[in-house]
Amino acid sequence: MKDSQVDSLVTWITEAGLSGLGESAILAGLCERLQAVGVQLARANVVIDTLHPVYQGRAFTWKREKKETMLSEFGRSDENEERWEHSPYYRLELSGEQLFRRRLTAASISEFPIFADLKTEGITDYIAIANRFATEGVVGEMDCVYSSWATDLPEGFDDTIVGDLRRLMPSVALAMKSASLARIAGTLVETYLGRDAGRKVLAGSIKRGVADRIEAVLWFSDLRNYTRISDSAEPEQIIPLLNEYADAILSAINDCGGDILKLMGDGTLAIFTADVRASACHAALAAAESARAAVALVNQRRSADNLPITDMYLGLHIGEVYYGNIGSRERLDFTVVGPAVNEVSRIAGLCRSVDQPLLVSSAFASAIGEPKTLLVSVGRYALRGVGTPQDLYTLDRDREKSAVFDDDSTQ
Repeated sequence: MKDSQVDSLVTWITEAGLSGLGESAILAGLCERLQAVGVQLARANVVIDTLHPVYQGRAFTWKREKKETMLSEFGRSDENEERWEHSPYYRLELSGEQLFRRRLTAASISEFPIFADLKTEGITDYIAIANRFATEGVVGEMDCVYSSWATDLPEGFDDTIVGDLRRLMPSVALAMKSASLARIAGTLVETYLGRDAGRKVLAGSIKRGVADRIEAVLWFSDLRNYTRISDSAEPEQIIPLLNEYADAILSAINDCGGDILKLMGDGTLAIFTADVRASACHAALAAAESARAAVALVNQRRSADNLPITDMYLGLHIGEVYYGNIGSRERLDFTVVGPAVNEVSRIAGLCRSVDQPLLVSSAFASAIGEPKTLLVSVGRYALRGVGTPQDLYTLDRDREKSAVFDDDSTQ
């Protein structure tokens, strides 16, 4: 390529990074532009680690015959580790070199497992490049961008093209890192603050003491007999137990549109909001039924392995709360506060006393619009810290779906 063409590509990469273009679009855009200036590129791949509770990194692959860049997210597994250790990228990691190149011949394809696959695709020349970050620029395990470039030209890449790719890659690595960091920020705040709270924080809602007054359905759940289980179970069993039940319960909340605000050991605080109050109530009940069904499946699996099992106690309430930043200058929490939060926790606490897995408040029963057909009263109770006694309700056990809320269904 001419110097002016390389400079033009660097400018495009920089503008793509500044505009917030995603990794897939950056790679596809670059490959298309390389083709336009005469680079006979058949395949390109970029790998960058991430900071994510499940995935270790992301790989983006462009192929000339495909219309879209393929994304694969790889986790922390022995299989992925073995694949990595038998790759050209790992060779670069061990050697500390920046460039690795091989002409794919009958003699060289046995060097790495991927070479045989590439040879089958007609690839003749393969280049891998490592662009490492300085120590101050490392985020978690994201310390490098690896890329590979391949052609099916019989004579392979011209040496000048290899040099041009090396000149382009620092800009590509920086643009990829920028896109990945934006994604990491979103993942972390949503993972640790909750989906809606995380989005609000990223949008700039971070001023201390600023909170919106909203009406929401409040969800407070915990696990039955968790204290007894944690006292009697082996210590190494506790975190897997919490994770399994959290997967069941939190996934149900998310799937039904709820926002998880706080995890307190075995306890969960979440909210459901909607323009129509009854819609938020129905969403919360749908999440409750889904969670109970998922917990029943967890119990089946754990029982088969002779592991401790439990169940979910759940309180639902609707009321006005303040939703925003509360805390000190050094440590803020984006959550809900107000009397309604205290009330829903007291309602959930009564589940044990009245032997019901689900209790909802009078306000919730009124808001849903159909307490006579959907809910049944379990009596009038005084809640600790709440001035006026109130009727509490549970799902009518004669309803077809009520079996999911029967304690016996999880044994």
